[in-house]
Amino acid sequence: MSEESFLSQVKRLLVGAPIPSHLADHQRLSRFTGLAVLSSDALSSVAYATEAILFTLIVAGRSAFSYATPIALAIALLLAVVAYSYRQTIHAYPSGGGAYIVARENLGQTAGLVAAASLLVDYTLTVAVSIAAGVAAITSALPAFHVNRVEMALFFLVIITVGNLRGIRESGRIFSVPTYFFVLGILLMLGLGLFRWATDSVLPVHAVHPSDAMPGGSGQLTLFVVLTAFANGCTAMTGVEAVSNGVPAFRRPESKNAAWTLTAMAVLAITMFMGITLLAHVYSVVPSDTETVVSQIARGVFGGRALPYYAIQIATMLILVLAANTAFADFPRLASIVSRDRFLPRQFMNLGDRLAFSNGILALAVFAAFLIVVFGGNTQALLPLYMIGVFLSFTLSQAGMVLRWRRERSPGWRAKAVINGFGALVTGAVLIVVAITKSLEGAWIIILLIPLIVGVFRLTRNHYDAVADQLSLKDVEPRPQRTRSMVVVPISGVHRAVVQAVEYARTLSTDVRALYVNTDPLPTTVESLRKDWDRWGQGVPLVVLESEYRSLMEPLLEYLDALSIENPAAFITVVLPEFVPAKLWHHLLHNQRALLLKAALHFRSNIVLTSVPFHFSR
Repeated sequence: MSEESFLSQVKRLLVGAPIPSHLADHQRLSRFTGLAVLSSDALSSVAYATEAILFTLIVAGRSAFSYATPIALAIALLLAVVAYSYRQTIHAYPSGGGAYIVARENLGQTAGLVAAASLLVDYTLTVAVSIAAGVAAITSALPAFHVNRVEMALFFLVIITVGNLRGIRESGRIFSVPTYFFVLGILLMLGLGLFRWATDSVLPVHAVHPSDAMPGGSGQLTLFVVLTAFANGCTAMTGVEAVSNGVPAFRRPESKNAAWTLTAMAVLAITMFMGITLLAHVYSVVPSDTETVVSQIARGVFGGRALPYYAIQIATMLILVLAANTAFADFPRLASIVSRDRFLPRQFMNLGDRLAFSNGILALAVFAAFLIVVFGGNTQALLPLYMIGVFLSFTLSQAGMVLRWRRERSPGWRAKAVINGFGALVTGAVLIVVAITKSLEGAWIIILLIPLIVGVFRLTRNHYDAVADQLSLKDVEPRPQRTRSMVVVPISGVHRAVVQAVEYARTLSTDVRALYVNTDPLPTTVESLRKDWDRWGQGVPLVVLESEYRSLMEPLLEYLDALSIENPAAFITVVLPEFVPAKLWHHLLHNQRALLLKAALHFRSNIVLTSVPFHFSR
C-alpha cells in the first residue's frame, strides 16, 4: 500500500466519505440542531459572565457583590435589544454574512472590512476562551489537573476540529446532546436553588481551600469599577450575532427558522445568566482562582460534591468546550463570503469532501491553538481581548440597519430604525467603556490587530484586481502569433528516464535538442556520453555546454535566454525528466535538480515547462 492511499484511508476514517454536491440541502440545520450548533457560544457564556462581574467587584470588597444583580439585569436588557435587532437583520439579509454584509452595503467598504476583521478575531477568541473555560470546569472538579490546562485545551481543540471537518449536519448531531444536557442541567440547578431560597434552606458555600478565595479589596465602589464590571459581564452577549451570520445553513424557510433559533437562544441565555447571578448572591459565592462560580453554586444547591454536582460540571465542561463549535460554524462561512469579495485568498471559498469549508476550519484551529499556548489556557487572561471585536461588530451592524431602513422607507421603517438606532447607541457606548477599561489589560492588542487585518484584506484585493487587470483581454492589441515550437530536454546522463522524456519531446515538435552541462574536467565523460547518445538519442541533436565554475543552472539559463532572443516567434518548451521514488523517504537519497530547475524556470516568462515523471517500482 502506498503512502498516499494510507493517508487517504486515515482521512476517510477521521472525516468520513465524501458527500456529493447534490446532497448539500440535506446537510442544512433544523431548528433543533441549529440551536445547538449556532447558539452554544451564547448559551455557554453564561457560565463565566457572572464570574467576570464578581472578579471585578471584589476590588471594592465583598459588600459590592450586591451590585452584581442590577448589573446583570442591565446586561440582560441589552442582550434582549441586540437579539431583537438581529432578528430584523436575519429577515433583511437572508443570505447571511451578518455585520460584514450589513456594514458593507450601508456604511461602505471600509466599515464592512472592519466588521469582518472584528468578527474573525471574535470567533478565534471564542474558540480559545470557550475551550479554556471548559478546561477550568474540569480543574474545578478535579484540581489535580490544573497544571495540564494547555495540553487538555489542545486535545479538545483537535476533537472539535475533526468533528467540524465531518460536516455541518454531523457536527450538529454530535454537539446537540451536550448543549441540551447543559441547558436542562442549569435550569434544574436554578429551579432547585430558587426553591431552597424560597423555603429559607440556603447555606452559604465556602471555598474548598479558603486560601484560594479572592480576598476582598478595601477600595471604593467607584463608577469606573461598576463600568468595568458591566463591561466584563457583557461576555454574556458573545455569540448573539452567530445565527444572523449563518442563516444559509438552515433548512427552508431559512429566515424563519433562523429567527426562531435566535429568539430561543436569547430567552435561554437571559434566563440562565440572571439565575446564576441571583444564586451567586443568595449563596454568598466568592470568586476563586481554582473553582468557578458555577461549581460553587452547584455545591451549595446539591449539598456538596454529589452526583448531580459532577453532572453539572460535566455539562458545563462540555458546553464550554463545544461552544467553540459556533465559531467553527461561522468563521469558515464568513471567511468564504469575504473571500468571494476577493479580500481573502480564494481557497477559503472551497468546500471540502464533506461540504464544509475545510480551509477556514483548519485556519481557525491554528489561530486558536496559538492563543491557547501563548496565554497558557487562562480564561481570565483571554477575556480582556474578547470584547472589542464583539461590540465593534454589534455597533456597525446596528448602525448599518438604521441607514437601510431610512433608505428603503418600507412600512414600519421608523419603528425598526428606532430599535436598531437604540441598539447602536447602547452597544457603541459599551464599546467605548470596554476600550477604556480593557486597554491596560491587553485589549490594545485587538485595537491594533483589527486595522492590520483590514490592511491585509486590502492588499489581497489589490493583488486580485491586478491579476484580473493583467488577464483581461479588453483594450489589448492583437500580437503576432507564434508559429514554431522548439523543445529543449536537459539531461544529466543517458538512462531510461531521459529516453522516455525524449520520446515525449519528439511528439511536441520536430525541433528537439538535448542539453547537457558538463562540470567534469575529464574529456572521457563527454566522450562516453556522446557514444551512448548516438545509440539512444533517437536522432535528437545533443548540445554540450561547458561550465567553468561547475554550475549547472547558469549555463542552462543563459542558453535558453539566447535561444529565446534568436527565435522570438517560437514557443520554447523545456521537458524535464523527473524521478518519482516509490517511497517518500527515498527523496532524501536523490539530488532534487528537477525541483531547482522548475523553481528557476518558473519565473521565465518565455518558457513553457513540462515534467515527464519516471516512476520507480521499489
